[in-house]
Amino acid sequence: MSRLSRPSRPIGKNGATRAFRTTRRARLGAAAGAVCLLLAGASVADARGWWSPRGNEVRVMLPEGQNNPAIANGVAIGRDVALYESSGLGPAGLNPAAPAGTPERYTDPALTAGKQGVTITEAQALLVLRAIVDNLQAAGLRPRDVITMTCYLTAPPGQETADYAGWNRAYRQYFANVDLATREVIEVPMGTSPPEEPLVPNAARPARATMEVASLAVPGWLVEVEVTAAYPARR
Repeated sequence: MSRLSRPSRPIGKNGATRAFRTTRRARLGAAAGAVCLLLAGASVADARGWWSPRGNEVRVMLPEGQNNPAIANGVAIGRDVALYESSGLGPAGLNPAAPAGTPERYTDPALTAGKQGVTITEAQALLVLRAIVDNLQAAGLRPRDVITMTCYLTAPPGQETADYAGWNRAYRQYFANVDLATREVIEVPMGTSPPEEPLVPNAARPARATMEVASLAVPGWLVEVEVTAAYPARR
């Protein structure tokens, strides 16, 4: 006989006391749980108030008090937003004068012509980001639609660490180069040359991570980048 089908037994004095205590504990527990739930709900509501996007919205959280931050603190994506995720893209070998398999092979001398102090990582990053722009355009997107970015760097030959400064200079040529308060385009340097108008004016500040890795898939690559972009909501 299952427990549910057993006949009920009379509850004696001790049984009634136990039943009362059990019921009282259950009610107290439920009340306490309700209070905790209300408090938790209030905290979640407060935290989610600005962050919680509508279904077709993308909300970018930027550092407070900065007109020209390089990257976002984070991004909130509505459940109905259509996303595009690129593969990791590296630089094309556009310098045939350089030996195969060397970092110099994966640069474009025409892109940095007349500039001083452009590092090899910077030169490669300029190519990679140009490829990112082309990739986005082929998918019906623009650089301003990028919401997240991951960059992998390796140390140039003879150097102990990756060239983060060179990467960041190249990044500013394509991203985060419009003042958020005035909407004016910000001049940026290439190498040690005086700042000039960026290659692609773009106000987007993606949520970004940059890390050094031991090696990349193609010998000679110092930079590889992948991005996520959001398709604008249809009006």
